[in-house]
Amino acid sequence: MKNPYKRKIDFKKIAFRILIPILAFSIMLAEVILINKFPQSTLLFGILGIVLFALLFAGLVALSIILGKRAGATSQIKIEDIIYDKIYVNDEPALICTQDGRVLWTNQFVPKTMNQSKVVGLNAQKIFKYTLIANRDPKEKYSDIVDFANEKYLVEETTINYRNEINILLTFRNVTELIELRTFIKNKEKVVSYVIIDNIDELLRFEQDRYREISAKIESILRNWCDSVNGFLREYEKDKYIFIFDSENLDAFIETKFNVLDKVREIKVGKSNIPVTLSMGVALVDGTMGEKEKVAQQALDMALQRGGDQAAVKIGEKVSFYGGLVNTLQNRIKVRSRVIATELVNRINMAGNVLVMAHKSPDFDAIGASVGIARLAMMYKKRVNIVTDFKDSNVKRCFKHLEHYDNLKGVFVDSSKGLNLVRTDTLLVIVDVNNVAMFESRDLARMVDDIIIIDHHRKTAEFEKKPVLDYIEPSASSASEIVAELLEQAVPVDFLTPTDADMLYSGIVLDTKNFTKGAGTKTYSAAMYLRDRGAQYERIQNLFKTSIADYKKEIKFAEKLDIYRNCFAIAINESGKDSQDRILAAKIADNMLTLDGVAASFALVKIGNKVVISARSNGAVNVQLILEEMNGGGRYDAAGAQVTLSEKEPTIQQVLARLKQAIDNKISIDD
Repeated sequence: MKNPYKRKIDFKKIAFRILIPILAFSIMLAEVILINKFPQSTLLFGILGIVLFALLFAGLVALSIILGKRAGATSQIKIEDIIYDKIYVNDEPALICTQDGRVLWTNQFVPKTMNQSKVVGLNAQKIFKYTLIANRDPKEKYSDIVDFANEKYLVEETTINYRNEINILLTFRNVTELIELRTFIKNKEKVVSYVIIDNIDELLRFEQDRYREISAKIESILRNWCDSVNGFLREYEKDKYIFIFDSENLDAFIETKFNVLDKVREIKVGKSNIPVTLSMGVALVDGTMGEKEKVAQQALDMALQRGGDQAAVKIGEKVSFYGGLVNTLQNRIKVRSRVIATELVNRINMAGNVLVMAHKSPDFDAIGASVGIARLAMMYKKRVNIVTDFKDSNVKRCFKHLEHYDNLKGVFVDSSKGLNLVRTDTLLVIVDVNNVAMFESRDLARMVDDIIIIDHHRKTAEFEKKPVLDYIEPSASSASEIVAELLEQAVPVDFLTPTDADMLYSGIVLDTKNFTKGAGTKTYSAAMYLRDRGAQYERIQNLFKTSIADYKKEIKFAEKLDIYRNCFAIAINESGKDSQDRILAAKIADNMLTLDGVAASFALVKIGNKVVISARSNGAVNVQLILEEMNGGGRYDAAGAQVTLSEKEPTIQQVLARLKQAIDNKISIDD
């Protein structure tokens, strides 16, 4: 093919550039000769020379203009040749269409690609399943990927304005191989995960001779799982594994909800047939293998802080959870409590002042744990304040109980005053909550740099600000139990007063329903410690009494009771007014759980423009997983959520429908 871009020799320009100097030199030479031969005519020859030079200059200008126009025309032809090659000679489809997609012209490769002779007049949007950009900027170029004839094309749109008529040039570049290469590289990206056996030591405490047998069964399941995806599995410590595999297999694991958890759970130990459980942290993020390993460790920590028996999967910035079907065994040891207590005391000593905060609408567990931390700070001579809501009915009851207790006078402040107490060296201790949305003051948590979180609810997400210390123990019955355990390690025997012990004891009594639910050996140990410090159930009974008005509300609340799927009890109250109705919902959820055949209960109450949900379980159902679907959280057997009514969900009935959908999503009929 003739090369249209080959540079041609322009003989006219060369002749022009040589001829002009020769003519000028000839005129000068002739004038010199004539002047020498006819000296009497010097003036005449001078005038004649000037005229000839003027004519020569005028001719030079005229000739330059003519040649310039011709050169411009030649350049224009070359540019057109380039555009022509771009949309016609190159072996890529190109077409011109109107703004609504009607094809006006195509190059020869569009019919070949479509295997159709006539394309002009058809609609490009329908042919290529491609939508043209509406309200386009003529100066911008738009592009997208389309599938056509089993190939992938990059479509580029360019606006053409010809004689004040707007049309669109579409060029198609085949990028199938490029996309396949990108997909291959993406699928071969390595996923790093940590896998640990949660409870084998506790389950085999009295059957050590079966350790090898049970451990071999678990490892066999893990090996088969690893081999199914040609992965790498290595035990780096007793009952702890690192697992690396290609990212193309991650979707299959997610689709099956990491059914390896179910397979391991089928291994039962002891007379009670308690299942063995796994916890996993999985990381698919950008970065080096070392960075992925760190993220996988963080994901594993999150799975453990949520109670174990689950996989925490972090893809990019998003974290998802799978599993969590088995309640947590208490497996805390005194060594860890001592380490946490030591670090907590160190942080208090380093602080200029200490603020303590719990969740909105605090219950007796939140208040009791707050009092315990405040008293610990007082022991180390630190100024301490508890940030709370003075209007809350539970807080008012506690104030009445504490009205003659001088140690806590002036310690309780509202959130606005709490914000004014923040200094650069302030330490904020958050108890009985780890969900940012439920903090008593979210602004306070944002303002303070050094934060410690102590909680017994399962972790729902990563923290907005990484705490300097977090002690999240879902196996604990209450936050008061954890704080009592820390105080036992950190304060002298005679430091806590009976009033302090009462407040902590009331928190344990509340969350365990007077030691009938969720109480383990650690719970009783903490209770014994508090009883030794002077706690008496008789003194705190008044905190749990119900008024006649509230009792009537309970009866009215229970009238709207619905049994969903034969095992989920749901009650609703559409006329709630204040935080007391929130407490009422928790009581109703507890009471419904005593009904025959009920595995889980949910109480919904409308307060203002919000619907508050309290959930309880008898241990057969993880209500935390259900309410996480509604941005709530809690523990395996007790959880809560708060839904703001909106145009999309304007009524409590629609919130109820979403709750039932969440139940169906998390609990199958077979379960």
